[in-house]
Amino acid sequence: MAVATLLALTAYLIVQYLYGDRGAPRCEVVAGDGDGASYELTPEQAVNAATISAVGTSRGMPERAVTIALATALQESALRNINHGDRDSLGLFQQRPSQGWGTPKEIMDPAYSAGEFYEHLAKVPGYSRLPLTVAAQRVQRSGYPQAYAKHEPDATLLAAALTGRAAASLTCTTRPATEAADPSRVRTALVRDFGTDVLQDSAATVSDGAGASPSASPSARESGTVVVPVASTASTAGGAAQRRGWELAHWAVANASALGIDQVSYAGRVWTAEDSEDGWRTEDSAGGSAVGDTSDGAGQRSAGSGGKAVDEVRIVCGQ
Repeated sequence: MAVATLLALTAYLIVQYLYGDRGAPRCEVVAGDGDGASYELTPEQAVNAATISAVGTSRGMPERAVTIALATALQESALRNINHGDRDSLGLFQQRPSQGWGTPKEIMDPAYSAGEFYEHLAKVPGYSRLPLTVAAQRVQRSGYPQAYAKHEPDATLLAAALTGRAAASLTCTTRPATEAADPSRVRTALVRDFGTDVLQDSAATVSDGAGASPSASPSARESGTVVVPVASTASTAGGAAQRRGWELAHWAVANASALGIDQVSYAGRVWTAEDSEDGWRTEDSAGGSAVGDTSDGAGQRSAGSGGKAVDEVRIVCGQ
């Protein structure tokens, strides 16, 4: 008994030494306009919210649609992918296999269930101009149609961050990875949520040493960095490109705990697991550029193929 007690105490002291007084990992989104509004959620909820948003924007749905989807999932499951509910209801949106929403396995896939929600929402005439609770109810057919409205403020904050409109507005506190993470898991999750086009510029995608792009810098190849390109074309120039960049950067931070991500950098700002309590910092205050970074400090890289300026989000996996 004495030995067991001593071992337990030793383990506790090691954890305290490594992580100080940090509590459980958590995420927070704040209003981009600085009005003081904020919403806190768990890493699990943040991952699911990021998936819902990414699936929506990848389908060309507007931010209002993402807000409606997030408010619906907050009401139906509290953004948790639960395997139970009223009658045969399942998943983030409590969709029912018996009502044609898909098989139980499909519904328990957050990307699939979010896609089904958007598919039904898109068929609601003028949904973007309807009160949120009305639009959600026309998809869900809930017994409590007014319940969605109470989640609109939080869903609005989340949507602004996760669609990239509010820059550097979502952060998570987590612990640095204690073992090497697999960059392929990050790439798989990106494709799952955003579609195959998210990594279409293979020359700018860096993996672990075995599968790295030949054009990647040696430091990036060795670091287990995934570089996600945001090509600035005529259709994505200026604010639209930056919005896409912040969408990807916030997605990465939301997935940091789940995927073992240690660092995310974009547009001269960096988030690190080691200093996650500090949120997004400028790269200068974080001690220089991110691993393998060759930006000009504004997130802009050299011109890629076809003369497109390439803006990049860099995701560094734990070593």
